[in-house]
Amino acid sequence: MPLSSKFTLANLRAARTEGTKVPMLTCYDYTTARLMQQAGVPALLVGDSAANVILGHPTTLPVPLSFMIEIAAAVRRGAPAAFVVADMPFGSYAGSLGTAVRHVCQMASRSGCDAVKLEVTVGHSKLVRSLADAGVAVMAHLGLRPQSVATLGGYKAQGRTARQADEIVATARAMEQAGAVAILLEAVPNEVSAAIVEQTSLPVIGCGAGPSCHGFVFVTHDAVGLTDHTPRFAPKLGDLATPAIECYRRYVQQVSEGRYPSAEHGYEMPAAERAEFGKPF
Repeated sequence: MPLSSKFTLANLRAARTEGTKVPMLTCYDYTTARLMQQAGVPALLVGDSAANVILGHPTTLPVPLSFMIEIAAAVRRGAPAAFVVADMPFGSYAGSLGTAVRHVCQMASRSGCDAVKLEVTVGHSKLVRSLADAGVAVMAHLGLRPQSVATLGGYKAQGRTARQADEIVATARAMEQAGAVAILLEAVPNEVSAAIVEQTSLPVIGCGAGPSCHGFVFVTHDAVGLTDHTPRFAPKLGDLATPAIECYRRYVQQVSEGRYPSAEHGYEMPAAERAEFGKPF
């Protein structure tokens, strides 16, 4: 069923308290956001994965802040009732604290998102506190952080050793203390998720992080057949690629056979105007 009312941070927090699970999908454009709202998806993540699935880059690093603001605003217009989380891209919150706060506030004010997502370490605590003080809702991204693949050693699960797991849990606690409103955990064992759920009071969204989380998200394109590789944590929801290819093939065939355009696709000039057409003024 379509969303009947605005899904807010209060609803996300209530899901944790009540034990309900929140479905979240990535979204990058107005049309898809509109369809997702009609389908009843309560939360949308405008991820920097747009660099991969929209712009064709091999990593998320090249996508600029201006682009992320623009597509987040489009998603907001398409799904006004959804809880929209906008990703801050690589480098946009590096450098001085003032510059980082200014960039995040630009995202929040220009896109109309409900929260921003930052890939964080303990070292980001001061930034998260400053943003919380400024009134920005921050979702802290822990575990596999795609913007840090160079230092993490590639796209691989995190928290699989006791030391890594303890560091992730400690970072989650630090983010709560700094004022983050939610946690996103990517590619970690369920034991890590369960520990964070137990040791913090924040809603936890999992991306390949097991069933203990309060909500779940993945790259939508992976689940609907629009990418060549589907990660193990993405479900198979359907195949949008095959019918799309068939539609495009049908168009090629209609043009090749001279069936398009036909009379039904054109516009007619009124008879009186047609009689005058071409005469000198």
